[in-house]
Amino acid sequence: MLGWALVFLIVAVVAAVFGFGGIAGAATGIAKIIFFVFIVLLVISLIANAIRGKSPKI
Repeated sequence: MLGWALVFLIVAVVAAVFGFGGIAGAATGIAKIIFFVFIVLLVISLIANAIRGKSPKI
């Protein structure tokens, strides 16, 4: 999921460089949404693993 956020961020930067403001804005918005969903799922996963008592695999 974090990979998709980075892809949309790169698309937004490239679109902004070429002057496509609408596409750049939309890609930035999508990247933000995906990034915050990633953060929420990460926190939920960490809490669930802490409750179960499992140590994270490195």
